[in-house]
Formats: sequence, structure tokens, C-alpha cells
Amino acid sequence: MNTGPRHPRFGSHRIRFLTIAGAVSIAVAATALLGGFRPQLYSVTPDEPGDQRSELVTTQIVGIRTFERPGGITVDENVEYGTQADGAVLTLDVCSPAITPAAETTLEAAPPVVLSSEDAAAALRPAVISIHGGSWARGDKGNSDWRAVCAWLASEGFVAYSVNYRMVPDAVFPAALDDVALAVEWVRDPVNAQTHGIDPDRIGVFGGSAGGNLAALLGTRGSGSLTTGARVAAVAELSAPLDLSHKALVTGRAPAGLQNIVRDYVGCETLRDCANATAASPASTLDRSDPPVFLGSSTDEYIPLSQATGYAAALERSGVAHELVTVPGTLHSIGILDATMREKVAAFLHTTLGE
Repeated sequence: MNTGPRHPRFGSHRIRFLTIAGAVSIAVAATALLGGFRPQLYSVTPDEPGDQRSELVTTQIVGIRTFERPGGITVDENVEYGTQADGAVLTLDVCSPAITPAAETTLEAAPPVVLSSEDAAAALRPAVISIHGGSWARGDKGNSDWRAVCAWLASEGFVAYSVNYRMVPDAVFPAALDDVALAVEWVRDPVNAQTHGIDPDRIGVFGGSAGGNLAALLGTRGSGSLTTGARVAAVAELSAPLDLSHKALVTGRAPAGLQNIVRDYVGCETLRDCANATAASPASTLDRSDPPVFLGSSTDEYIPLSQATGYAAALERSGVAHELVTVPGTLHSIGILDATMREKVAAFLHTTLGE
């Protein structure tokens, strides 16, 4: 049985290619490619409303759904942050904190002030990139649950960037990771950082479920300085699958459905000897230079608790600061992001990224 990566399955409901007339031969198509032919652009946003839903499948008002959005937060939707070689057009939403009435009055009445470089830097806000879940196969930055996450982060004083990324079956690992890494680079770009008033040296990431896996992978992508390229200075994740190995999932008897989801994500027929499964497990590239990590999980949820405790142990061995918070029950991902958990995550991000 083939254990290597499968090719992305194009032609799904998300990709909208122009039809090539049947008379056009393969040879002509190949010539067009050699001549600089560009792939048809497509949106990574799911077409069907059902595929845009969050990983919080319950209808109960739990977790992030208990957050009441304050007034004044602004949302800039569908900002393009890049286009990949396969034609994928990537977008994000920017949620910015409210400006207090007092601040608005001061800004209008006060004469122009030239700030020192230190004061100017202090006026910049930290940024948090928010990555939705959905088995790496569905979900959307703009669904009501993840829009609430974006607004909550903004209410904490962060400029939040809620991102979309390529998903299964259109693209397998490492496509989604490449996308969210590109988002970090886009946010850090001097022009974009200035536009949104963020400090490019203080970029964190938050993700739930599949998005938590991508957040954790961002934390271990590269090494050294946390202020360049796609490096991030803080990672917070909830209910993330973190060890995608055959030993952890198959030998460890994780739910069969989770094993199938992971196989689709990494593009392998089996997890045994699957290089992508190893690469998609953040502990495989963990080192002492990586940023602090917050891990949250329910004790009896779909993602085995051993995923969180095992990664916490790996962080401990590597000397990486971390905080593990578990709550009783079966709620998953942002389903555990109630007021208490929001306070803990926010405190971690504020401590790690600064106010």
C-alpha cells in the first residue's frame, strides 16, 4: 500500500476552474504551461454554508458563544494576504480594538506630537493570528463562532487576524501550514504592520482543533529569533491534535474517525512510516528557541487528552515555557473557551506578548 503523500484532489466543490475546450490537446496545454500559463485563481472559502460552520457542532450556548461583543470593534473583511502557486487566493479578516471616546477626543483636540522611537513603539499593539478548526477540511474565518473569537481578541487589546487557508481535499499538508506561515509574514510586513498599528515583534497565534495544530506548528517552524519571517512569539491552542504518528493514533487507539481525518490531512493511505504525519506533529521540530505555549483541553473529548499532556511533556524536555489547562467534560475546542478559559488564555497572551 502506498504510504507516500497523495496528490491534492482538485475538482472539489471549492475549486472553480475554467473549462478547456475538448479540442485543446495535452501537448498544447503543456506548451502553455512552459510559456508562463497561470493557474485559474480560486477562493479557499467553502462554497456550501454547511462547510463553513465551526467545529463547535453543538447548538448549546457554551464556550465562545457566551462572549458578548462590546461596541466599537471594527472588522475589515476579506483582506487578501497572498496567492499560492496553485491559484489559491488567501484572505483574512482584521478585528481592531475600539478607540475609547476619551482617546478620540484627545486625538481631535491635541496638536500634532512627534513621538520618540521608543514611545512610538510603545503605542503599537500586539497582534494575534486566529486559525479556525474543522478537521482541516471545513470551517471559515467568518462563521459566527470564529468571528466571536476575533472580536474577543480585539476586546483584549490585540489586533486580531482571522485567516482562511487551503483545506482537504483540495490540498494536503503542508499546504495549510504554508498558508498560515504566509499570513504571519504578511502581518509582519512593515507596510501592513504600520497600516494596522501593530508591533511586528509581538505576533502571537491562537487556534482551535485543527487550527490548534497549525498554531502549534507555527511555533516550531524555523528556529532562533521570534521576530523575523514566519516566527511567532506566543502560541495558544485548544483541543489540538499534536502527535499524528501511527504510535499515538493507531497503537494508542485514538478514535477511528480521527485517524481517518489525519490520514486525509497528511495525504497518506496509512500513518505507518508516513513522513507527512511526522512533519505535521510539532514535537518533531521543537527546540529550545521556540515560543511559550498555552494548551487547553477537555478531559473526555474527541481529541485524546494524551495529545495535550504528551506535547506538554515534550515542551518540558525541550525547555520551552508552557501552561496546560484541562477542564472536565467533553466540549471541544472553542467550546471550552468560556469566560474562565478566556481569562486564562488572555492572561497568557498579555504576559507573553505584552500589553
